[in-house]
Amino acid sequence: MPAAVRGESRVAAKPRVKTPASTAKRAPAKAEPAAAPRLAPRHILMIAAGVLTAALGVTLATGGRGQHIADAVGRGIDGRFGDAGFRLAAVHVQGASAMATPDIIAAAGVHKDDPLMGMDLEALRQRVQAVGWVKEARVVRLLPDTLVIAVEERRQLAVWQHNGKSVVIDDHGQVIREADPARFATLPLVVGAGGAQHAGEILPTLVQRPKLMARLEALVRVDDRRWDLRLKDGALIQLPAVEEEQALMQLEQLDLRSRILELGFERIDLRNPDVVAVRPRAPAPPTVATAPAPPPAEGA
Repeated sequence: MPAAVRGESRVAAKPRVKTPASTAKRAPAKAEPAAAPRLAPRHILMIAAGVLTAALGVTLATGGRGQHIADAVGRGIDGRFGDAGFRLAAVHVQGASAMATPDIIAAAGVHKDDPLMGMDLEALRQRVQAVGWVKEARVVRLLPDTLVIAVEERRQLAVWQHNGKSVVIDDHGQVIREADPARFATLPLVVGAGGAQHAGEILPTLVQRPKLMARLEALVRVDDRRWDLRLKDGALIQLPAVEEEQALMQLEQLDLRSRILELGFERIDLRNPDVVAVRPRAPAPPTVATAPAPPPAEGA
């Protein structure tokens, strides 16, 4: 006796009724429905290309009145692509820093299992390029399931402080909205109206002078005409409105002769190219040594 199949219950067999051979009729066998053929992805691509071409022709021939037809066809094709496996599984961001990448992915607005072929890549690129970190963006679709977002990130130049607010700016003075100034403590500090627009002109000149940059606390824009350099020890260097590099060369020559940057000063005025005015730092008041109080007498 054959063994019972595990997990199935036994059902009693229906009793067999004998019929004469002359009257017995065999019922025609029913044909089982054939399984729907599954198209390969390459076949779907070929069919979709033909249908999209036809839809474009209808749209052009009707002067745009057939656009809703083309949209409906596009949605149907997008579903077929999704069935074929063309759904988003991975997003790769290239050229962006670790701080910028989350903002770029959020702006892209894509999600896992989104139909890959139905994405508007130009709209996606524009959303990514609107992110403050991004200077240029390019979006590439890699079938069957990957999206690549390649960006050129803006170079963070300085932290600009104005009207009680601090923001990070790039080398063209554009504000990087998503950047947290607190995380860019090593960037130069630029203060004052017009500072963002003109920082890119003065900072390359200062970077060539590491000894001065090491002492620099902030660049202060004065009347949106010229710069004051405020040093970490409180000293001030006043630059002219024009020929700033010539003035800095005068400062270098003065430092070579007298080591003034090391010795310290209160202010150096370089606004007049013919005269370098130096105000020395006032000497610290002398400290007066006081004798310790005598110990109290015994028995007092």
